[in-house]
Amino acid sequence: MAHQATPSSQKALMMELKSLQEQPVEGFRITLVEESDLYNWEVAIFGPPNTLYEGGYFKAHIKFPVDYPYSPPTFRFLTKMWHPNIYENGDVCISILHPPVDDPQSGELPSERWNPTQNVRTILLSVISLLNEPNTFSPANVDASVMFRKWRDSKGKDKEYAEIIRKQVMSTAAEAERDGVKVPTTLAEYCVQTRVPSQDSSSDLLYDDLYDDDMEEEDDEEDESEMESIGEAGGISTAEDGGTSTRRYDNQDDSGNEDS
Repeated sequence: MAHQATPSSQKALMMELKSLQEQPVEGFRITLVEESDLYNWEVAIFGPPNTLYEGGYFKAHIKFPVDYPYSPPTFRFLTKMWHPNIYENGDVCISILHPPVDDPQSGELPSERWNPTQNVRTILLSVISLLNEPNTFSPANVDASVMFRKWRDSKGKDKEYAEIIRKQVMSTAAEAERDGVKVPTTLAEYCVQTRVPSQDSSSDLLYDDLYDDDMEEEDDEEDESEMESIGEAGGISTAEDGGTSTRRYDNQDDSGNEDS
């Protein structure tokens, strides 16, 4: 039976997942919904300190299309959220997740929309930025947008928006406790980057199976190509004299000076 090739989207997602586990984005924790499914991720978002969301533990799902990264994933909050740019069903409305099509009526520039150079890391950073700085020009939740503007324009004197957010934050404490998660509440705790331990070694084996051989072959080819390029173009040679080695360039004379 012929070996079935792994889709490029799976390879891309596997590399991103491994990178995020080794070098996490501050304020997030990433896991797979199911160990065998790379297209569905669960995200835990910690509310940034010194914001309305401080101490919050918000869960979301990222669902990737088969043609990722050429098409954007969807980002849906599982935790109930009251926010100008989050729909009632939890879907996040943000330019970076919109397909790269020309839509003049949207008010978005093509450069603001999804493109294949984006990745999960840029999505997470965009979402955390959106929480603190909503876009009220094209809201997904009009009532939340109006309420946020009142709170912002009154410089906090109109407390309705802030009180709703704080209640939502407090309601997440029970779920964090059930999950055994200590939510960071200080900048020092929030900014610490630690590797998320794997539940077992299966994920590491999966990475190794798909990538180790390919990466070793690519490294060998790159090394050989680099050495050939240096030999052909550089004119760098090594001359030994009395047990010492000196580098000599083809355009140098014996005195070490370059020929004009």
